[in-house]
Amino acid sequence: MYNKKTNELEKKLESVHPDKINEFISDNEDEIMTGNRDFMNYMNELFRQKKLLKKNVFLKADIGLGYGSKLLTGEKTTRNRDLILRICYAAEFTLDETQRALRLYPFDTLYARNKRDALIMVCFNKRPGDIFELNELLNSQGIEPLHGTEKA
Repeated sequence: MYNKKTNELEKKLESVHPDKINEFISDNEDEIMTGNRDFMNYMNELFRQKKLLKKNVFLKADIGLGYGSKLLTGEKTTRNRDLILRICYAAEFTLDETQRALRLYPFDTLYARNKRDALIMVCFNKRPGDIFELNELLNSQGIEPLHGTEKA
């Protein structure tokens, strides 16, 4: 999807004058996020690479097929970061793939200093079970589970 690393772009930006920002954007057009389309393209590419059927992922994520599909096409949006986490977990994305999906949506990434996020990060790394078992683990630690569409 992107060829340059973020820190590479950041380094270039250090020498860009505010009057030249449009030139920078034009020169790096393929590297600049353009909103929901980037999220949609990223998710669809990962689903294709992993040979995943959306309906199976949404079933595992406990998200309705229609609603989940609309989230991935940009027809619907959500302010519920947990929905994206549920989809990523059900699709067996790596932690890095999930963090990138969150950034592209755009949501805050999982943060290791946050107790809930830290446990979710461990679950992405170790895969202790399905979404229901992840939520049981969160509950057992007195942590709010990953909410579904009821909180969308």
